[in-house]
Amino acid sequence: MRRQRKAKIIATLGPSSSDYEKIKALFVAGADVFRLNFSHGEHAEHAERYKIIRRIEQEYKRPIGVLLDLQGPKLRIGTFSNTKISLKPGQSFILDLDATPGNNQRVCMPHPEIFKALKSGIDLLLDDGKVRLSVTKCGHDFAETVVISGTELSNRKGVNVPDVILPIDALTKKDIIDLKFGLDLGVDWVALSFVQQPNDLIMARELVDKKVKLIAKIEKPMAIQHLQEIVELSDAVMVARGDLGVEMPAEDVPVMQRQIIRACRFSGKPVIVATQMLDSMVHMATPTRAEASDVATAVYDGVDAVMLSAESASGDYPVEAVSMMDRIIQRTEKDPLYHKMLDDSYTSPSPTVNDAVTTAARAAVDIIGSQLIVTFTETGLTAFHAARQRPHCDILALTPVLKTSRQLTLVWGAHSALTDDIFSVGQMVEAACTFAKQENFSQTDDYIVITAGIPFGQSGGTNMIRIAKVG
Repeated sequence: MRRQRKAKIIATLGPSSSDYEKIKALFVAGADVFRLNFSHGEHAEHAERYKIIRRIEQEYKRPIGVLLDLQGPKLRIGTFSNTKISLKPGQSFILDLDATPGNNQRVCMPHPEIFKALKSGIDLLLDDGKVRLSVTKCGHDFAETVVISGTELSNRKGVNVPDVILPIDALTKKDIIDLKFGLDLGVDWVALSFVQQPNDLIMARELVDKKVKLIAKIEKPMAIQHLQEIVELSDAVMVARGDLGVEMPAEDVPVMQRQIIRACRFSGKPVIVATQMLDSMVHMATPTRAEASDVATAVYDGVDAVMLSAESASGDYPVEAVSMMDRIIQRTEKDPLYHKMLDDSYTSPSPTVNDAVTTAARAAVDIIGSQLIVTFTETGLTAFHAARQRPHCDILALTPVLKTSRQLTLVWGAHSALTDDIFSVGQMVEAACTFAKQENFSQTDDYIVITAGIPFGQSGGTNMIRIAKVG
């Protein structure tokens, strides 16, 4: 099951992809990581899907990553006495803490923390931005607003507050329960929703410790003010363009996407582009040309992974969506311009031993014409460093840790495989050559470039490079 591409595919599971045959078909079609979206579904449903994923992993003898996506503090209005109302520009509308069903003059917004952060002149976006309200007067339990743009508004629609850091934790009580469940289940990555500032990640890190790797989802424009700190504190970053696109003008989203990608690539952290990538395939068998170009653009920018949401979770063509994304990535990466763009966007190494070794490995590949870098890693960081270089070859990541092999399914270019513990340079070279042939990357007399950290068996930095000839 060696993928013929560097960028990875994350597929969300849901009602359209919940049984063994469908999940297996998604994996065969190209899914490298499966996302369990805890905004929907019960624990029992997620546990069954996780069990199926591990069954498929055993069947194909290939590690599969599992990503738990926490719901986060999703803000919503209450209900209306007639289910929905109609709002018109210029009319007054009140939000308050009264749980009584609303009407076209008012509705409950059961989030006192929001009222504490509001000021006159702040805009509120409801129902993914379909309704825009401007605050004219507010207090600790109410906000008087005027409708800037309006339409129908129905029960429990979401609320976004652009340009304001809300005094709420990124982890809700539900998230903490879901997180414990996911850790007990054995997930590999956890995505933290609505990250606003570095403290959100510090809190989450204390809960997950080193059991999983942590993804910061950038959904709030305010997070950009702390982007570098957020990147440094996370293990990976997701450009979650759904809520991000609601809270900022549409024309700003592509610029922000590239800014986040650039920051992640500079720091050597995996970066994921998500939301509406092949959105028309929720109900159609083929994407629009614009959607295909959107996926290709992310690949040209050198992202580690692209993600399918509703397309694979609740759409009519989940397998076709994964297959289409796989074909788009492969076609893009065959374009000579792809390699030129990666080279042009190459970020200078930092003055560290890790970057010195991996930069030398990238140069060695080009000089001797090798087609493979082999990394030995306990935690995955050696493979992260190799992937940061975006070398003109494959990366074979060997690890004795099953969890690490699964986590590396998200990393650009990394093909992970389980190996026994290594205790000497001789064992390292022998294992590298054996796996290079076994995994169909190299043939006899090919040269491979090997990176590792010494002493073996300890998590630490990449400090050794070796060139070997496959026997």
